[in-house]
Amino acid sequence: MTLRSLRARSILAASIAILLALVVVGAGVDLLVARHLHRSLDDSLRSRAADIARLSASAPALLTTPGALDAPGGGTQLVAEVFDRHARIVARSVALGGRVIAVQSGAHRVIESGRARFLNVSLASEHFRVYVAPLSEFRGPASGGAVVVAASTEELGDTLNSVRLFTLLAALAGAGAAAAALALLMGRALAPLGRLTQAAAEIGRTGDARRRLPAPESDDEIGRLASTLNGMLGALERSRDAERRFLADASHELRTPLTALVGNVGYLRRHGASDELVAELEADTARLARLTDDLLAISREEAAAPPDEVVRLDELARRVDGVVVLAAGPVGVRGDPAALERALRNLVENAHRHGRGRITVSAETDGDRALLTVEDEGNGLDGEDAERAFGRFWRGRDSGPGSGLGLAIVRATAERHGGKAYAVGSRFTIELPALRAISESTGTRREDEPEKGRQ
Repeated sequence: MTLRSLRARSILAASIAILLALVVVGAGVDLLVARHLHRSLDDSLRSRAADIARLSASAPALLTTPGALDAPGGGTQLVAEVFDRHARIVARSVALGGRVIAVQSGAHRVIESGRARFLNVSLASEHFRVYVAPLSEFRGPASGGAVVVAASTEELGDTLNSVRLFTLLAALAGAGAAAAALALLMGRALAPLGRLTQAAAEIGRTGDARRRLPAPESDDEIGRLASTLNGMLGALERSRDAERRFLADASHELRTPLTALVGNVGYLRRHGASDELVAELEADTARLARLTDDLLAISREEAAAPPDEVVRLDELARRVDGVVVLAAGPVGVRGDPAALERALRNLVENAHRHGRGRITVSAETDGDRALLTVEDEGNGLDGEDAERAFGRFWRGRDSGPGSGLGLAIVRATAERHGGKAYAVGSRFTIELPALRAISESTGTRREDEPEKGRQ
């Protein structure tokens, strides 16, 4: 597992986040514990100073008794010194031995101000917390002086160091445990994704779009991803099947004129040319050319980029001969003029070939849609045939001349323009997004007036 994998990056990020969180919590705990220990030590010093002050006031003679100032306070060994009003030592703890708590200047200020204060001093490389408090003016040698109570902070520092070490070890252990738990959870969570990856790689290797990815049991993001990818594979399979059918149909359609052409050429070689044979050759060649042109046209429509020219559908309708044109005003779309004109002519040719009576071409807008419609007076198509009519190589029940690609080209053109093509009875419509700035224009040029009865 490298750091490039999602699992490794997630575990590393979570471990670092948990470690930082525990370090922050540990720092807070260290601060609270240190404050509590220092406050407890200060309370012990203050309480011992009060005891010595009471002793000085009630029994001043006992101050100079050896060991009178030695007493533990709050579990900590406290040492004390008593100064007279001139800051001279009159009594001291035996535990000090030959050492002296160097706070004469602090004692002077306390005696002069009458206010107690805390100090931090060092004594023979050992740190002490010191409390200096004034003594009341009673009888005795320390009257009007000061009492100094001190305690080493080494034990307190050792306690805080132990707390910090424990916090650091706990943070590291917590981060390690979190990393292990996350690795286990990520392994289980990403296992379906790993199976999807292997299945997708196998599908890519074989190129078999009929295969599907294994669907996870849980309906989560990975399950939805598998469903989406399986839907994409289904669409690819349908597209490939449609392509195969198209190639098969195109081969079949091309075989008929080619077979006839080969037969006629062979007859021409054996028996020579005749007017009837030349006419058949011309018909076969023309049919083959039309089929090739239609195949090329539908291929280009499906592969071409979206068009961006402004096209007037009402003007396209007026270019068609032999029809009645209904266009009350300008109808604009963004499209490919040549492709739209070819689609319109395919609809008109389809009406001439399979319909009857008068043919009407209309261009109009319906909300934000532009409609280009070709209608004749025949019965048209029913619901099922109306849908199949726009398929490739469909000729209907009365199989007549033509390649069966005319309406397929119309549908491909409409879809490339962001619209659709459909039929209702004998009414065939191309529906496209309208350009409202043009379609809503109220220009009154003569050429924009509808033509009536044009045959």
